[in-house]
Amino acid sequence: MVQIEYRLDRDELLDNLRAWNRVLRRKVRLIACGGTAMTLLGVKASTKDVDFMIPDIREYDYLTKQLPAMGYTQTKGHGWQRRGDVFHFDLFRGNNIHTTGLLQSPLEEGRNRLLVEFSHLYIGILNDYDLIASKLMRGTRVDFEDCVTLATAHQDELNIERLVAHFHEMVGYDVAEERLRPNIDHFLDLLKEAENG
Repeated sequence: MVQIEYRLDRDELLDNLRAWNRVLRRKVRLIACGGTAMTLLGVKASTKDVDFMIPDIREYDYLTKQLPAMGYTQTKGHGWQRRGDVFHFDLFRGNNIHTTGLLQSPLEEGRNRLLVEFSHLYIGILNDYDLIASKLMRGTRVDFEDCVTLATAHQDELNIERLVAHFHEMVGYDVAEERLRPNIDHFLDLLKEAENG
């Protein structure tokens, strides 16, 4: 029997977040990153895991104290999962996505775009420059594909020179700088192929 890999779509993700909002009693700002941001932007149909940054440390601490009351347990690292769910939430504390640190808080003006705001939950989407640069620093095949898809979808508003400069500045703070630096050139080659193909 073939096992079907479960993926979460935009509507189902928002339904889950509405349920969180009903439990919360204080403001929490979630900033979607990774494939989650792309799904919420409508650039990708679904995502297999859910990635959110919570830049404000107090908001992160508050939310993670509420999650067990909603049936979630911490799985590993940043992961939270509810029994019976096949997807899990990765919640990143502060200005980090996995091991990548952003240069500015995504809560600063212009660093995220509002998707929806409930009574207690603010759901924003990370700006394209941080989103692409952080995915390029992970550098898996899927990350490169996602970056090309996003850059193509937003080509009218994305400044490639600014993106390259932003990536180089971000990677300059990473311990794996030398290994990661060529990722931007590989991305540009893939983007050119997509434009010509």
